[in-house]
Amino acid sequence: MKYSTPPKTIESFHQRLQAASNNLPKRLHQCASYLASNPDSIALATVAELADAAGVQPSAMIRFCKILGFSGFTEMQKLFRSTYPQNWPDYGSRLANLRERGAESPSALLAEFIDAGRMSLENLTNTVDSRVLDEAVKALSGADTIHVIGLRRAYAVATYLAYAFDKMEIPAMLHDSVGRLDHRHAVRPGDVLIAITFAPYTEDTVALARHCAEAGRPVVAITDTVMSPLHQLDAMCLSVSEVDFGAFRALSATLSLAIALAVAVGAERDRKT
Repeated sequence: MKYSTPPKTIESFHQRLQAASNNLPKRLHQCASYLASNPDSIALATVAELADAAGVQPSAMIRFCKILGFSGFTEMQKLFRSTYPQNWPDYGSRLANLRERGAESPSALLAEFIDAGRMSLENLTNTVDSRVLDEAVKALSGADTIHVIGLRRAYAVATYLAYAFDKMEIPAMLHDSVGRLDHRHAVRPGDVLIAITFAPYTEDTVALARHCAEAGRPVVAITDTVMSPLHQLDAMCLSVSEVDFGAFRALSATLSLAIALAVAVGAERDRKT
């Protein structure tokens, strides 16, 4: 499918990216995946740099831009530059001295992760739709029981949410797949599921979210990009883009979102009582 006009907003860009990515050939799908995961790079990089990072030829990236309705890469980049923060904090110079002392030193590594966490937190204001967040809080505050699933890297976030809800005396159940036990039938009418997963997406998390969606149980999804399978469900998606250092990716923004979500739900439930 090729669009005849370009998207006018970042939100509509991501919606179109999600819709167009379902039936793309391999190289164009690589373009879609990379752009969905690295939206800030669109404003800063050249088409050659984006193509190289996505593992495709520049011609493939330009072709993908045209499929989305842009006349070419320049028009797509213009959309993102119009909303890119012009006063981006210059922390690079503050960390330069630490990096020069040796990239392997603990203090330099700490500086790298602090920088990655800072950028992740700044990105969070652009990736989470406040309307969806309000909708999620409303659904969770009215739930009989809140079910939470997040495995592998997302497990720390899931356990924190279950802990926070327990301390606020909110009925909650953590699905941890211990012993390969399947507790999907514990999600009853009136319950809500929080599903947390990031690329590469956890099959058990996606399966439980899909089961709940098909059964008419509301699903709040904490995930990364529009390429996530959770975006294909009728879920309230809260998108988080974590900046990585090397092959390691922290959870700074995701945990901040989880804390805000838990506190907001607790406050709303308290207000209703």
